[in-house]
Amino acid sequence: MEEDASLPPEETLSDGAPLVEDEPDELEEPEFVAESPSAEAAGRAGPRSSSPGKGQGAGRRRQRPAAPDRVRAAQRRQDLSRLDKLQEEKVLFIQKTREELRASRQRMDLVAKQQESVAAKVAAEREANNMAAVGRLEAASRRLRLELEEERDLQSRVTAVLQESERAMWHMEIREGQLEGVRKSAQEEAAAAERFLQKRAAEQLRKEAEASGKVERNRLLRVRKSTHLQKELGLRHQKLVEDTQRSRRQAVRFLKASLGRVRERERKAELESRQHMQRRMDAVLTLKNSITANRETLRKFQAWGQARAELAEQRAQAEKEAVLAQGGDAFRHLCHQRRQQELEAQNRAFEEQQQLRKHEIVSRILKEEAEEESRKKRQPAPPRAVGRPSLRDKTWGYVADLCEGSSTVEPPCYLQDDSLAAPRPSSLVQAISSESVQGDQGSSGWEAETLAMPEIPGLWTEGYEPYQVPKEDADRKPVGGMKMDKDIRERTVQRLRSGVTHRQVASGREFKGHPFNSKPKLIHFKDFDVGKVYKKKVTLINATYTVTHCKLLGVEEPLRDFIHIDFDPPGPMSAGMSCKVLVTFKPMINRDLEGSVSFLAQTGRFSVPLKCSTKKCSLSLDKEVIDFGSHGVGETASRTITLTNAGGLGTRFKFLLASKSCEVDGSQSAMKISSLFTYDDKTFYDKIISSFSEQQMEGNESSPTDVTSQKESGKLDNMEPEEGRPAESEGVAMTTAMTLPPNEEHTEFSLGEITEGEIGPFSSIKVPITFTPMVPGMIHTRFKVTFRNQQCPTLYFNVVGIAVDVPVWVPKASVDLKICMYDRLYQDSVLVHTRSKAALRLKFEVCKELRGHVELLPETGYIQALSSYSVQLKFLPRQSLPEDAGKYFDKETRVLEAPMTIRVADQIKPVEFTLHAIVTTSDLELSPSGVDFGYCSIYEAVRTQVSLCNHSLLPQEFGFVGLPKFVDIQPNDGFGTVLPLEALQLDVIFQPTKAKEYNFELVCKSEINRCFKLTCRAVGVHPPLELSHYQIRFAATSLYDTSVATLCVINSHLSMNSLTHAVPRVGSGGASPVGPTSFEFLLPPDLPITISPSVGTVLPGKRCLVQVAFRPELPSKLIHQEAFQALTKEAEVKSSGKDTATQRKDPRRQSVSTLWLQNQASTSQPPDLQKQDIKSSSQEHQAARASLTRSFQGKFDKFVVPCVIASGDTKDRKGTEPLSFSPHNTLYLELWCPAVAPSIVVTSDRGRTVSNFGDVAVGHHSIKKVSIQNISAEDLDVKCSVLNPNGPFVLMNPVSKLPSGETHVLELSFSPNESILLLPGRSSHSAPCRESGSPQAQETLDIITRRGSLSLTLTGTGVASVTTCSIEGDVLNMGYVIARESVSSGFKLQNNSALPIKFSVQLDSLSPRTENQHQLPQFLASRTQRTEVVGTQNHSGQSVFSVVPIEGIMDPGREQDFTVTFSPDHESRYFSDRLQIVLEKKISHQFFLKGAAREHMMFVEGGDPLDVPVESLTVIPTSDPERREEAEELKPILVTLDYVQLEADTPAPPATRELQVGCIRTTQLSPKKLRCPQMVEFSLDSIASLQHKGFTIEPSKGYVERGQTKTISISWVPPIDFDPDHPLMVSALLQLRGDVKETYKVVFVAQVVTGT
Repeated sequence: MEEDASLPPEETLSDGAPLVEDEPDELEEPEFVAESPSAEAAGRAGPRSSSPGKGQGAGRRRQRPAAPDRVRAAQRRQDLSRLDKLQEEKVLFIQKTREELRASRQRMDLVAKQQESVAAKVAAEREANNMAAVGRLEAASRRLRLELEEERDLQSRVTAVLQESERAMWHMEIREGQLEGVRKSAQEEAAAAERFLQKRAAEQLRKEAEASGKVERNRLLRVRKSTHLQKELGLRHQKLVEDTQRSRRQAVRFLKASLGRVRERERKAELESRQHMQRRMDAVLTLKNSITANRETLRKFQAWGQARAELAEQRAQAEKEAVLAQGGDAFRHLCHQRRQQELEAQNRAFEEQQQLRKHEIVSRILKEEAEEESRKKRQPAPPRAVGRPSLRDKTWGYVADLCEGSSTVEPPCYLQDDSLAAPRPSSLVQAISSESVQGDQGSSGWEAETLAMPEIPGLWTEGYEPYQVPKEDADRKPVGGMKMDKDIRERTVQRLRSGVTHRQVASGREFKGHPFNSKPKLIHFKDFDVGKVYKKKVTLINATYTVTHCKLLGVEEPLRDFIHIDFDPPGPMSAGMSCKVLVTFKPMINRDLEGSVSFLAQTGRFSVPLKCSTKKCSLSLDKEVIDFGSHGVGETASRTITLTNAGGLGTRFKFLLASKSCEVDGSQSAMKISSLFTYDDKTFYDKIISSFSEQQMEGNESSPTDVTSQKESGKLDNMEPEEGRPAESEGVAMTTAMTLPPNEEHTEFSLGEITEGEIGPFSSIKVPITFTPMVPGMIHTRFKVTFRNQQCPTLYFNVVGIAVDVPVWVPKASVDLKICMYDRLYQDSVLVHTRSKAALRLKFEVCKELRGHVELLPETGYIQALSSYSVQLKFLPRQSLPEDAGKYFDKETRVLEAPMTIRVADQIKPVEFTLHAIVTTSDLELSPSGVDFGYCSIYEAVRTQVSLCNHSLLPQEFGFVGLPKFVDIQPNDGFGTVLPLEALQLDVIFQPTKAKEYNFELVCKSEINRCFKLTCRAVGVHPPLELSHYQIRFAATSLYDTSVATLCVINSHLSMNSLTHAVPRVGSGGASPVGPTSFEFLLPPDLPITISPSVGTVLPGKRCLVQVAFRPELPSKLIHQEAFQALTKEAEVKSSGKDTATQRKDPRRQSVSTLWLQNQASTSQPPDLQKQDIKSSSQEHQAARASLTRSFQGKFDKFVVPCVIASGDTKDRKGTEPLSFSPHNTLYLELWCPAVAPSIVVTSDRGRTVSNFGDVAVGHHSIKKVSIQNISAEDLDVKCSVLNPNGPFVLMNPVSKLPSGETHVLELSFSPNESILLLPGRSSHSAPCRESGSPQAQETLDIITRRGSLSLTLTGTGVASVTTCSIEGDVLNMGYVIARESVSSGFKLQNNSALPIKFSVQLDSLSPRTENQHQLPQFLASRTQRTEVVGTQNHSGQSVFSVVPIEGIMDPGREQDFTVTFSPDHESRYFSDRLQIVLEKKISHQFFLKGAAREHMMFVEGGDPLDVPVESLTVIPTSDPERREEAEELKPILVTLDYVQLEADTPAPPATRELQVGCIRTTQLSPKKLRCPQMVEFSLDSIASLQHKGFTIEPSKGYVERGQTKTISISWVPPIDFDPDHPLMVSALLQLRGDVKETYKVVFVAQVVTGT
């Protein structure tokens, strides 16, 4: 045990640990291995230590060890690692071995405990003489002994192995200590190698860091250069982009500001108009509602008055008749009643007068208080008794409480003696209400009670001043007094005052704590009575160390009126001395009081607590559980329980069961009816008050109450004049009772005679409890003690007893054989027990009435001591049982109750048990007993129902056996179980195989092999036609969806030879003729089935294809009913809304108004609503249909459609003469039609599935949104049908999946075009519209899911919209304009269609261009890549071109004028823009706007462009105009002429070009001469040289009027000496003279080109 305590903490054994038996052999090898390395290491260490070397050699070896040393060092390291590994393995092995040893010891302890338990059981069984159990337990004991020996052997082996392992571990530790130096040297060498490697790595890292830093510096230099270049390019590009964006932002800002102001004005105007209209509508509605409400209120008040008058008249008449019936004087009674009413009126008037007087008193008191406050400010207030309120304060408090409506205010009253008046015991009893004051007019008023007189006359007067002692009287020396006495008194008082609370130190210790101890510590007056005087003496003992004094200070403020202290100060008191204090208590109020009596000692104040307690009940029981113990059945035992009252107040008690209820006085929760209502008003509100009281009482969890109807009726019927007391006018007290569910009463425990009574103070009562057991077993009952005093809690106690039966008993007092059949044997065993210690003889008897049916075997037997005995009961009921059993058998219920007796020797009371059984019959009845199937086709089956009734009370199995092949019985092929008294419906299916007459019987057998037969007969028919399918099962079809199925009608009758095949015939009759045969399907009315064709003829050997369609729809009657109900509810809501205001004005009559509204709503409806016929196209009809569709729960119908057959062709009949159809040759087609709610419904437009786009202009489009919702419980994959690709309808957002409950909005577009005027699409059709003559397109869109499809009908009318524009071409050129001037041009747009068209005008320069927002400016691109239509813009940001109006509506056949204004602010030739006219969101017309601006009035056009058409957005400052006029700048003009050289025989035309010289019409004056010339002169020099070169220019000079242009024609023919390989280039000067002089250098470049 000591070795185990010194072991290290053990670990859990691994799963792969070797067994203990194999471990000793394996332990020797590790020990040998551990010793071998140590020997080798010692051998290697010996030579090294014994051969000293020189200092230099040793130094070299330290610097660089030789190879053998390194090898030896490596081997030493390996040896050390191997030794460490062996040590770890050995430690782990030791831990596993210790764990195994611990587990072995635990198993040994467990086996030892099992041996002890087995030994105890062996001893017990030997005492019981149970030898078999003793043998079994001894075998178990031997097995445990063997296990214990095995565990001991195992423990010894494990202990030996553990010791061996520990010894090996000690050797390893010794060896490890020997090699500690080797380990340290190896660690030093490893640390030196590690430092060398770290140093070399640090050097290499430094070199790499220097190289990488150099590379990084070169890379940063290159990056800095490239960044600088990119930044310069970016800044240049950013400057250009910012200039462009700045100009655009300015333009957009100006446009937005203009448009915003226009829209704001329009919005304000529209908002003001709407508000004005809304105010007018609200005023009209308010006036209408107020008029209606006033009328309704007046009508209700009139009806209310009439009802009250009629009720009063009826009551008076009834009272008159009652008085006359009693023989009284009716006139006198009426006079008395009238006087009573007058008296009540006088009382009400008196009450109002009293209220007025109260208000006057309050105002007077307020006025007096204000005067008193002002007087107090002027002079000091007189002294007043401390703690006593003044009369004015009490009067003011009473009046304030009375004015606030408190019913429990106590009137102020004062005692005549010095003590205060005691308050009343209960505020409810002493409450003075207005009714009591009215009822007692003869008594003195409350003023007489409250206005008492002061004790001192004149004390309460305003001018009273307290008496002050004169100064000369105060200084007068008392009689017998001397100056020395006065000095002694003053020194004593001064000494006492100076030493009131000083520290008391005695013998170096300071006193701390209470200076005096009180005996008793608490002055307690218990159970006092008001008015009596109680006295107690208290002893005060000096607890200080030295002499001290004691002085009485008094009692607390609340106790001064009731406590009087008699204390004579004893003077200086030594330590341990005592004095007496007499405390007198005179209670004036019945209330608990607490406080203290204060004294003053030399060391400080101290107090003695005082407490006054009223009389209370302190009830308790002496025990909580009464245990009677065990008593035999029939014995009687008694116990007593004591109820003790330790309090001074008695109460009434009552003992009862805890499950019983007790009456509770509900007078505290009674309701009072105010006397402000008259008698008639009270009778009307009786029901309201009673219901309110019931709700109030039901809210109390501790006492649920019910109001008795007798007291309600008595409260109304017994209101006689002489009973009109004030107490009755205040309210009616209602008695309530607790009602708890009754529990089963325990009759074993009963209380004695004293169960209720009075218990006095300080007394006890004993209540006897009797235990009379009737049934064996443990009995537990709970009692409670209730008290009348509500402050006393209910006390509970439990009563427990055990009833013991006789020695012999039967565990089952009733043997229930359940339900038995006649002539069947039933057996059961009856077990008899005994608790006797001796064997008893038993005799079993059966009543003589049932000895032929019941048998007990054996009849006599012996039961051993403390054992059981089994008796066999056999019951074989005969058919004569009802007559033999007599009174023990009930023929109506078939219940048998027979007593069985067991007689015990030497026991007077026999043991009885009862045999219970229900005896029933086993008859089965088939109804009807015979079945006639009639005529039945061989292609069909006839089914009829047969009822199988089980008259037994037991379920019976049955089966129809031996059925023919042409008969089938379902369900379960005629086999099953029929429940008791159940009539099971069976389907007998008859399908003939050939045409003949059938007569057969069906046999039904029960489980007891009884047979019941059913007779059947039928006639088989072979019709001449047959159907390919006689039953069609449609898939679940949604409402308003269609499912289609096909079948064939076949005529297979080709020959009359009955020997080769069966020929058509009816029964055994003649065969049908061969030839064409007609058929007709007879569809019942209002069937959602369509058959096409329904009538036809089939030739022999042919077949006719028939299509059957199923389209479920909601009945129109149901839809009309739903719509009518919706309209009715809406009308009821409107009518009830009118009475809401009236009900709010009169809440007391709200219940009557509600009842009247309900009656009126149930009996009356608007006559127009009753006569209204709801059309199928109305909104109400569509809403009702959508509502019913969403709430449709599904429906399954089976329809059978007859198909009659006749010989002949339908074409051969004459006129409308019908064919002769045979009733027997009739085929029947059965249709299974399940209808389900649609998975997808339309939620928009009240569920309409028809979307009408109305009239839409051709070429335009209209969009409608249709909301669809998935109302199914699963997600649906949605597919849409393909609309006509050439049609006008397009589904813009098809949906592929619609989750459950989600809604998707389909956008449908209607774009009519000219194609619908000529040829409709394949799935759409067009019809002429009546109004406009335009075609109307209609198409169906199917939304298909796997649960059904939804069809949407799309309709729309296309109206051709034709507009014409007055501009010819696509360019509107505004010409040249002087900069900062404007010019306008107009055009017209005419609407030639029949629809008003909404138009809007857009300019590209003011429209967003998001796709070109991030592109380079156009002037950076080549001329061929330029696609920008917006040219140069103004520098000011305002638009160059403007158009008015920008939007509007063109009426049909009307024209719209547009004005385009060109306003440039600087000189440029490249002002351009694009104007687009949008009609109904579609571009109808577009053209380009171009214009040029000049600073001066002349301009030259023509020639080849020499600059880009886009100018820079930066404003280039212009020079001074005068200086610019003087300086002549040469402006280049390039004119290129290409002479086309044709063939040699064909003369070539000259090359020609033109230049335009113009004069701009302007209104501005010249800045130099303040005049503007009327024309511009131009001249071209070097005409002669040009002509020599082949040029011809006409005219070379001239003038141009204002607003005109002149053309200069240039032609060139190559001269004779022209070299075609070198183009000709000449120049000439063109001078223009107007407001300034301008000179242009015209460069002519001519060349010859070859043409084809």
